[in-house]
Amino acid sequence: MSPFLITAFATIFVVIDPPGLVPLFIALTVGMDPGHRRRLAQRACIIAAILLTLFGLFGEALLGFIGISMPAFRIAGGILLFLTALDMLFERRTQRREGQQPDPHHDPSVFPLATPLIAGPGAIATMILLMGQAGPDWTLRLAVLGLLYGMIIATFLFLLASAPLERMLGRTGTIVITRLLGMLLAALSVQFVIDGVEGTGLIG
Repeated sequence: MSPFLITAFATIFVVIDPPGLVPLFIALTVGMDPGHRRRLAQRACIIAAILLTLFGLFGEALLGFIGISMPAFRIAGGILLFLTALDMLFERRTQRREGQQPDPHHDPSVFPLATPLIAGPGAIATMILLMGQAGPDWTLRLAVLGLLYGMIIATFLFLLASAPLERMLGRTGTIVITRLLGMLLAALSVQFVIDGVEGTGLIG
């Protein structure tokens, strides 16, 4: 059990990457007050936990039932993430940065925070794989779910630490990081699409 759980922990940590979500969270919530950020982080983590639990328990059967393959899921997630990258690169949140009233309807908690950044194609595929490896042993399956929830809590704590980090960076530093992360997100989204296309067998 121990080697399996160690592997499961490392895999879940790598695919969710709580520290790596902090600068992305800053970029997506610039200009929001701490209370609003906390609510967004909490909502995103809860939704991601529910999604990953459902996919871990029923994902493979569900996708097969409705005729959606994991490669198709990766391609769709990559396209949606690319749109978010464009938003960050071309600074479409200037209104908020200039101190004007932010858009009250702007809520990144479901997309792109909960999915595909926290519960992305990689995390979903990982949960399906790990639960499959656990087999019918509910002790192992519950242990995997426990590791997942622990990682979600860690992610929430990392997101809460984003406010002091943003103050340390300042306005200019935040803008620079937002642009750089926009480029990284664009590259990541293209990689999702490439991985999805490779998974279909269309290219080698």
